[in-house]
Amino acid sequence: MSGSETPQASGLLPWDSTEDVRTQQADVAILPIGSFEQHGAFLPLVTDTVVACTIAREIAAVHPVLHLPPLTISCSHEHAAWPGTVSISAATLYAVVRDIADSLRRSGVGSLILVNGHGGNYVLRNVVQESAGSGIRMALFPGSADWDAARAGAGVQTPSQSDMHAGEVETSILLHAHPELVRPGYETSDFLSDDRKHLLTLGMPGYTKSGVIGRPSMASAEKGKQLLAGLVESFGEYVSLLARGETR
Repeated sequence: MSGSETPQASGLLPWDSTEDVRTQQADVAILPIGSFEQHGAFLPLVTDTVVACTIAREIAAVHPVLHLPPLTISCSHEHAAWPGTVSISAATLYAVVRDIADSLRRSGVGSLILVNGHGGNYVLRNVVQESAGSGIRMALFPGSADWDAARAGAGVQTPSQSDMHAGEVETSILLHAHPELVRPGYETSDFLSDDRKHLLTLGMPGYTKSGVIGRPSMASAEKGKQLLAGLVESFGEYVSLLARGETR
């Protein structure tokens, strides 16, 4: 896949019409948020967006939600040393998500869940944190506990600390949902760097030359399938929580 291709080419975007939305009358919207950044030599620049969209698609197949199209460029500054990586500022991402939430509120949608596919989008935690009293309830998914449960259920062998980027989890999800996006070479690209104390200062080049931190050789399509199933199961708690209007 070339860097110019988008998730639309992989059938990842929702295609609801106004009438579809009116019929569904969903009170919960989901917004996939990815990134446009390097993922080693074997995964595409849009990997995080594909992951977020795939999770959102699986959720929308089970839960009555308004499935929004993704934000495809976010905060990937730690990957800037690699060609193709594009970022926006945290302030811009904050503002865009806040504007989307306000628009949904005005149209009568009561809740927004951010389906985040990129760990570097730290500002999303603040958006959700500050949403209390704003007129629209918000949540961030998947949380670390959701990932932990999904990883355990799927038999992922690489610890979460080690499986940081283009590793077992991301490669497994793409092998299951979009194998055409995975190039040869993931089988021999394992690289571990667990001590990343100064990641925010040094960026990814301080800890990897290939752009990979993880064990993609351990990936499989079956693990990807089970990971998604586990996340969909965890998502039910978020829907119930927001439907009750709780904030704990």
